[in-house]
Amino acid sequence: MTDFSPDSARAIDGPDWIVERRVAAAEAVSVADAPTTALEEWRYSPIDKLDLAQFSPADGLADAPMVPLHVEPSAIVRAVNGKILSVEIDDDIASQGVTVGSLVEHPTGSDLLGNVADGAPDYFTSLNDAFAPEPVVVHVPRGVVVERPIVISNHAAGEGRAVFPRLVVRLEEGAEATVLDRHTSAPGEHVLSCPVAEFDLAKAARLGYLNVQQLAESAWQIASQLARVGQDANLAAATAGLGGGYARTRADTRLLGRGAHGDLLALYFADNDQALDFRTYQDHVAADTSSNLLYKGVLGGRSRSVYTGLIRVRPGARGTNAFQTNRNLKLGPDAWAESVPNLEIENNDVKCSHASSVSPVDDEQRFYLESRGVPTDEAERLIVGGFLDEVLSALPVPAAVPSLEAALATKIAAVTGTE
Repeated sequence: MTDFSPDSARAIDGPDWIVERRVAAAEAVSVADAPTTALEEWRYSPIDKLDLAQFSPADGLADAPMVPLHVEPSAIVRAVNGKILSVEIDDDIASQGVTVGSLVEHPTGSDLLGNVADGAPDYFTSLNDAFAPEPVVVHVPRGVVVERPIVISNHAAGEGRAVFPRLVVRLEEGAEATVLDRHTSAPGEHVLSCPVAEFDLAKAARLGYLNVQQLAESAWQIASQLARVGQDANLAAATAGLGGGYARTRADTRLLGRGAHGDLLALYFADNDQALDFRTYQDHVAADTSSNLLYKGVLGGRSRSVYTGLIRVRPGARGTNAFQTNRNLKLGPDAWAESVPNLEIENNDVKCSHASSVSPVDDEQRFYLESRGVPTDEAERLIVGGFLDEVLSALPVPAAVPSLEAALATKIAAVTGTE
């Protein structure tokens, strides 16, 4: 694995503090065992088929399409292969001290990077630490409210390239912002994307975050979204998983301050031979915290999905309210879903529940529509659309919903034959 060596990490440009951090992370990776399906957290995945020797870290910018955004952003960062191509930010939020751009140029960048992720390291977050060329920072000062979304556009390109986008979002006390984080890749190119996003919310801060994953089906993705939520702060974090041959997202939410709350959402749609994998961790550390997770997915063709989730209530987290729901809709006999919700409760004064389901389209719902003159394929399209609407209507970046609806409509039409 010479391409992922400490020497390769040392060769990436940056100030001394980040170079030292990269080298330390690469050294840790060099002596660590790569994950296998023998580990419980990778049990249902095809991780044994991932050969890192087929990839090398992307070494520069590549061509990137100008992907339509369909939103009016307050700031936008365009990045290719983890390196920033351009930054635009409205003067009104810049004048209020909001920073959007390169973390290595931020005056406290060394204090912000890893503030959350260092508490939950794994093999792939360490790889990101070692080979992220230019982390992006969103820093909102105390009491500042950013009304319109901040957009991060990440594109991966280059056959056999491994890319490591990094995003750090820090909201100071009482600050509010929404972030749209979009990931795409070049069609047909075999790439590995290992993005890491860190969310650090101070007291009474409010963050809405939407990750839209539309990688090509030739791509691998292993992503981490790691959050630390302070007292009375509110995190609404959502993922729309539509692309990737194998795409995994790990979402860890730690509710560390009293009254902290997290709304965790995902919608996903796999077809052909795609495999979409989600692992969530709702960690209630402080008293009177709450979280509500809803993940809904649709599976067509020979696709598969995996959901494994854990609600953990720590001994001091009395008054916790935590809920976890995963629903899967199969559109054919060859699709497959695995759903494994879990609870670990160490305090008696709590309200917690989990639920999951895997089922085909309901025959009675289909018959109801058919009996009113709706063709079978169109009936399935309406049922699938209604199934996902519960998540779509709750996404924290409403301006992104129309483009997602269009992408979902294309997938639904392809699977149900209503193109």
